[in-house]
This record gives sequence, C-alpha cells and structure tokens, in this order.
Amino acid sequence: MISGSDFAARLQHHGFDFFTGVPCSLIEDLIAVLETGRQPYVAAVREDSAVGVAAGAWLGGRRPVVLMQNSGLGTSLNALASLSLMYGFPALLLVTWRGFAGKDAPEHILMGEISQPLLDLLRIPHRVLAADALERDLAWARTEMDARMQPVALLVPPGVVETGCVLADAASGPSAAGVVASPAPVAPLPAPTMSRLAALGIALKAIGDEPVVHANGYICRESFSVADRPQSFYMIGSMGLAPAIALGLALARPARRTVVFDGDGNLLMNLGILAMIGGRRTPNLLHLVFDNEVYGSTGNQASPSREVRLDRLAAGAGYRTAVAVAGPDELGAALASARASDGPHFVLIKVTREGAPAPRITYAPAVLRDRFRSAVAFGA
Repeated sequence: MISGSDFAARLQHHGFDFFTGVPCSLIEDLIAVLETGRQPYVAAVREDSAVGVAAGAWLGGRRPVVLMQNSGLGTSLNALASLSLMYGFPALLLVTWRGFAGKDAPEHILMGEISQPLLDLLRIPHRVLAADALERDLAWARTEMDARMQPVALLVPPGVVETGCVLADAASGPSAAGVVASPAPVAPLPAPTMSRLAALGIALKAIGDEPVVHANGYICRESFSVADRPQSFYMIGSMGLAPAIALGLALARPARRTVVFDGDGNLLMNLGILAMIGGRRTPNLLHLVFDNEVYGSTGNQASPSREVRLDRLAAGAGYRTAVAVAGPDELGAALASARASDGPHFVLIKVTREGAPAPRITYAPAVLRDRFRSAVAFGA
C-alpha cells in the first residue's frame, strides 16, 4: 500500500502543486496530508466546482490535481466536457473506484461498472493505479496531460492507499478570527436604473487591467462588445463555474486581484461556491453579480433572485463585505471601496432586463485560454 505521506510527496516531486476536490474514504490519509501541506488544498462542495478551481489554478501557472470519488464523474461530466476538454485545461484526476469488482454498497455498484467506459466516452486517457506503479503512473500522467493539454485520470481501487491514520495536527482551514462580513441591508433596493451593458462598462473602466473571469451567456458577450481585452476570460459553457475558476486563479496568483463577472442564474446554479470563497477569506477576489432577476439567454424566465437577496447569502458565507447597488454612482463607489481593501468582496448589481445586441465570442476556446494565461503571467 501507499501511505498518504508518500503519495503526497511523489505528487509534489512530479510537479503537482495545487490540489482540490471532494473527499473519499479510500484516500482519507492522502487528503489529511494535503490539508497540512505547503501546497494549496481547496476542499470543494461539488466535483464540478473542483474542476473549475483546477482550471483557474492552471491559468495561474500551477499543475493541478482534482480528487474525487467515481460518483463525482457523473457530477462533473459537463464541466469536464465543456470546460476542461473544450478549452484544453490540463489536470490530473485522482478518481477513487468505489464499486470495484462489484463489491461495495448498492449505490456504488453501477458506477463501479461504468467508470472506465465513462472516461473512454469523454476521451480522457486513464490508468488503474497500483501501489508498485505509483512512480511510473505519475510520470505518465504528467507527460500525457501536458502533451495533450487536457485532463488525464488515475483510477484508485480500494486497498491501494492506506487509510485510518488520522493526523493530529490537521489544519481546519483559514481562521475566521477578526473577520466579520458586513451585514446586507434589510430594506428592499430601489428599482434598477441601469442596463447590464451600462453596468459592465462602469465595471470594466474601474478595474483597469485586472483579470476578469466572465460567466457564460450575455454577460461575456456584452462585455466583449464593450471592451475586448486579453485579461478577460470568456466562459462559453459550464454555467455556474466562473467563480470557481476565479478562486483557483486567485489562490494561484495571490499577489494580484482576480475579478468575477457573474450573473444571478449562474450563481444560483452553484451557490456552494460562496462558502468556498467566503470560508477561505480569499483576500484578492472581487465577485460582481449582475442581477436582472431573469434567465435572459433562455427567454427571460423568472430567477429566484427576485425573492432572495444574493448579497445577504454572501455575507452569511463569510465575505468581508457584501453590498447591493442599483445605480451608476453607487456602483462606482462600491467598486472603489472594494478595490481599496482586502476581500473577498461581493457586489450585487441590480440591473434592468434590457438587453443589447451582442456578438458571440469570435475567439476559439484555446485562443481564449492562451491569451488570458499569458496576460495573467505578464501582469503578475
């Protein structure tokens, strides 16, 4: 068997320097070691969020690992297909193989049978890890993911990694001591007075050359029409993952602020990311949500943000500040205040449902990936 400490050491020896994922008992010792290590380990609330965090970390110059149970392959299928594989984001997927050889609890049996076919269907190269082949398999994984510019996977059957050795000094995560999120106002906001296009223009001017991860849909298309810039990463698919990508980038590049242009529908699809960002007290992250209370890309169906104040959810999740604005002057003041202090900061921007003709993004996914990564590296 491989001990958790040996596994972690070999991963780092092969250049893997950023870790995120959802726990599994088959690799509990490895996770315990990662939690106490010098390299970042980001506990994710869902596997697709971890895939997004890993993409952001790669954009920031890291070589990431995503840890998940094979049940998480189902959860992360869209993120892998429309983010990691479409753009070409390298990562090592460490996938524990529950239901191996048909021996496990009933809920794991079917997924155990189809884990390898799922990876084949996604065209993700994979191997089954053996204790005596760790060095060889990690070398293969690094070479393949870098050469192919895509994820590769190691399936980890039961009994390959030691379990049951609890580390007494395991870290419990960043301390919240002295951090108090500002309370969101209770009074209802006035009706919005600006369109999303106008609000995007104000935000783009205020942030200068800071890197921005855009939510998919009309947010990135309108931003593209206002001011295309190498520091803008436009999401084409993977709805809901923009803040996860931004979190990975912010942690990989702590000396530089990362900005998210999010939408109410996008954020509601992945609310757990608020806890991941707020819980880590990520100081260099600014999260803007352009909220028109509808799903604009699919016909203006009502969004739950009509009834739920997203800024109050962010405040409860641990953001240092969480404010809501409904006009241009308020937005300008909120952005100036957020950029003057450590975050994470959350700005809910209530906008009208007015849409504007906006072209589709004209760049190929790999071009978007490469020019953004170069801009981040140059500006770091």
